[in-house]
Amino acid sequence: MCGDSGFFSRPQLCCRLILSLLGISVSHPGDLRLYLKGLEPGHPPITITAAFPGPHNAVLPRRLSVEIILMRQIISLLLVPASVRYSHTDIKVPDFSDYRRPEVLDSTKSSKESSEARKGFSYLVTATTTVGVAYAAKNVVSQFVSSMSASADVLAMSKIEIKLSDIPEGKNMAFKWRGKPLFVRHRTKKEIDQEAAVEVSQLRDPQHDLERVKKPEWVILIGVCTHLGCVPIANAGDFGGYYCPCHGSHYDASGRIRKGPAPLNLEVPSYEFTSDDMVIVG
Repeated sequence: MCGDSGFFSRPQLCCRLILSLLGISVSHPGDLRLYLKGLEPGHPPITITAAFPGPHNAVLPRRLSVEIILMRQIISLLLVPASVRYSHTDIKVPDFSDYRRPEVLDSTKSSKESSEARKGFSYLVTATTTVGVAYAAKNVVSQFVSSMSASADVLAMSKIEIKLSDIPEGKNMAFKWRGKPLFVRHRTKKEIDQEAAVEVSQLRDPQHDLERVKKPEWVILIGVCTHLGCVPIANAGDFGGYYCPCHGSHYDASGRIRKGPAPLNLEVPSYEFTSDDMVIVG
């Protein structure tokens, strides 16, 4: 290809491209006169022999010649074809089929086809984990609650067994239960009939005698006055039951307040007759 016929060789095209990138307009290859007229030499000029067909010489400043050479090297690197591998057919892909479940062995199937089997396994794992956590939490809570419960000696003192044959008829016996006095009274037939005949409407704290006893002949009370917590005296007072000398409260043989400042009847604890001769309080 020659420059006179309008065609350019590859070196000519590279130089033309470099000059275009540098902002130099060249109308004909090797025709640099228009550009050289406007240059003022700042450095000693150098001579570059162009690789054109025929002797074409151009005088350029040193800096511009270096830039042209660098650009030519860069363009030559860009024009060199690179070897790129787009398909690695020689690499063996690991196979994890031995670790997969049967429903997901086929990689071409959609995930929707195996969703039920996969979800079932997930639900099973979740349920098993939940049961295990609940069981562990139950043990922790049980140990925590048991640590706050009363000790064995305290539980032993929470109940008391009383042998009823030791209490004669018409007498009252006092015991210590949970740090409080406990009254157990063996009532006579006269006391039973007398307390059963009392009109409930006349009482300050209305309560029938049968509501306070499980067996008519036995009355079990906590011996603490409901006024200010004093201990009443048995077989005393205006009604033959209990009398509190602190402030003058009178109770009958059923432990009901009949006179004085006490607002309520004597408290009846929880108890149970285990036999005709034994009662357990507490």
